[in-house]
Parts: sequence; C-alpha cells; structure tokens
Amino acid sequence: MKKRMILMLTAMVVFVGAIGLLKFMQIRAAIAQGASWSPPPEAVTTIVARTELWPSTHRAIGSVVAVQGVDVSADLPGVVDRISFVSGRSARKGEVLATLDTKQERAQLAAAEAQMKLDQINLARFQELKDKGVTSQAELDRTTAEAQQSEAKVGEIRATIERKTLRAPFTGALGIRKVNLGQYLQGGDPVVSLQSLDPIYVDFSIPQQDVEKLRVGQALHVSAEGAGGGDFVGRISAINSIVDSATRNMQVQATFDNPAGLLRPGMFVEAEVEVGGAGQWVALPASAINYAPYGDSIFIVETIKAPDGRAYQGVRQQFVKLGSARGDQVAILDGVAPGDTVVTSGVFKLRNGGAIQINNDVQPSNNPAPRPEDS
Repeated sequence: MKKRMILMLTAMVVFVGAIGLLKFMQIRAAIAQGASWSPPPEAVTTIVARTELWPSTHRAIGSVVAVQGVDVSADLPGVVDRISFVSGRSARKGEVLATLDTKQERAQLAAAEAQMKLDQINLARFQELKDKGVTSQAELDRTTAEAQQSEAKVGEIRATIERKTLRAPFTGALGIRKVNLGQYLQGGDPVVSLQSLDPIYVDFSIPQQDVEKLRVGQALHVSAEGAGGGDFVGRISAINSIVDSATRNMQVQATFDNPAGLLRPGMFVEAEVEVGGAGQWVALPASAINYAPYGDSIFIVETIKAPDGRAYQGVRQQFVKLGSARGDQVAILDGVAPGDTVVTSGVFKLRNGGAIQINNDVQPSNNPAPRPEDS
C-alpha cells in the first residue's frame, strides 16, 4: 500500500513538472515573439522643407466703425406728425427725416408775433413823444425793453418749431425706422440710425512690442465674410496714445475707401499689417504641426535602425518654434532645416521612432492665400 502511494506521488510530481516546463517554454516563446514584433507602418504624406520669403506680419481681429454714425433722436418731446424717409435708403445732409406736431407752438408764435408788432408800434410812438419832450426817457426805455422781449419770445418759439423738425446731420445710409406716425416721443428717443459708409474705419489692436514698427499712412489689408469675400486695402490713420493695461495692446484705426458700401459698421474683419521686414523661413502646411501643451513638434522622416540591426523608414519627433501663419502655411523659426522630409498628414497617429509608409498621391493644401469655395 505504501509502495503504491509513493508511485502515485512520483507520477504526479513528474506530470506537474512536465506541464510547468511546457508552459514555461510557451511563455518564453511568446515573450521572444513579442520582443521581435513591430507594429505595421503608418501611411503618411510628406513634403521636403524649403525656405520662402516670409513677410513679418501681424494678424488681428477688428471691427468696422463708421467715420460718422448717430441715432437721429428727438430733441424735444412731441407726437410724430410726419415721416419723410424710407428705411435703408440714403439721406443727404440737411434732409428732413421726420417732423413732430407743432400746432400748439404755431399758435403761440402767432400770438407772440402780434404782441411783437404791438410793442414795436408803441416803441415808435414813444420815440416820437420823447423827441417832442412829452414823455420821459424812463418810459422810452421801458417800451424798448418790452419790444425786445417780444422779439426774443418770437425767436424762442421759432427755434422750438425748428427743433421739432428732425434733419440728417450728415450724408449717409439710413437704418430701419424706430417710430411710427402718431407715436409720442420723449426727448432723446431714437428715430433712425444714420451711418456714413464712405470712407469707413476699421479698429483693431496690436501688441505693445509691435507698436513702434507701425506708422500713420502705412498700408494694410482686411478681409471680411459677407463683404464679397474680397480683400480691402486701407491705410493707418491713427494710433492710440495709451496702452490698454489689461491686455497690453494698443488700438489702431485704419481708413478704407468704401464706395460700394460692402463694409458695414459692426462687421467682424481680419486685419493683416506688416510689422517688420521680410525674412527667409521654412514654410510648412499647418497639418504638419503636432500641437501640444508641452510644445509644438513635427515628424522628420529618417532611416532608423531597429534593435536587431535591421534598417527601416521611420520618423523622429522634433520640437519646433513656430512663427506667424498665412493661409494654409506656418513659418518655422527653429527646429527644421531646408531639405528635411517632413510628415504633413497623419501626425496624430505617429510616435518617435515609428515606421511609416509614404503615399503622396493626395497632399494636404499648402497655399499661402487659399480661396475656399464655400466661404
């Protein structure tokens, strides 16, 4: 019995040992296979880096502002008696836009004019009596003062009537009317917006370190969606005298000819102004840049040796210093040399030392002045 138990235990030990050795061999083979495995190459597009003449420009978001723009408002309270303009049309300086009811003032004017005539007659009569020595100088002075007061009263009422006639203070384009016939207006209530459109201003801000590079009269370009998709050329007309303490930017104002009225007050525009001479920089498509919080980088194509000595086509991650952008391109100030082959698409799936397969049948856009079809 004892001998049988010893044989069974010996057989069990041998069996377990055989299985353990088998599993050990399998795991070691799997580890060896994993160490020699490499991921398949990633499909990418590439471009050969080259230098281009790159103007030193600053891009800024700006707003279109009318050279002259007001809300034509009621000067005195009253009821709208007549509206003489059509919304959206143009108006010339001095053109009557609306009139408030002046029936009461005209009645007061008639009474004041009658009193003025009476006082002028009395003044003439007292002047004759004074010349004959019948009346005193004091009576003549009193009558003269009364005549002057009557004349001033007439002038005051006429001025009130004129102030109830709303005129265009300058030539410009009218907005949508904000009043209706018979509506009672308080003093200062707006009637219609009036904007001068030609010429027109564009206001934008520029960092304080670039202000010294600007000058009044310098040309600049702006583009605006909804304004025909064109490029407008203007000139700097004013530079603010103070720097915004919150943003450390300074406001700049440019003047643009706007005969067709394509630029409208309040429009969002993108301004581009030169802030220095042109330089030679490497220009790459924006799609080649791997943007990250810890630094921007690109992937340069190189021949890399694997641990087993095998050479393959792979990429090296290279951190770069970016400059300004224009269209689809970004200027690279440091980190890449002319002649380097740089990955332009597929950078999001690459890692340092990863294998790649180049397919340049379809290339990303690399136009410094693109014109999107659906803009």
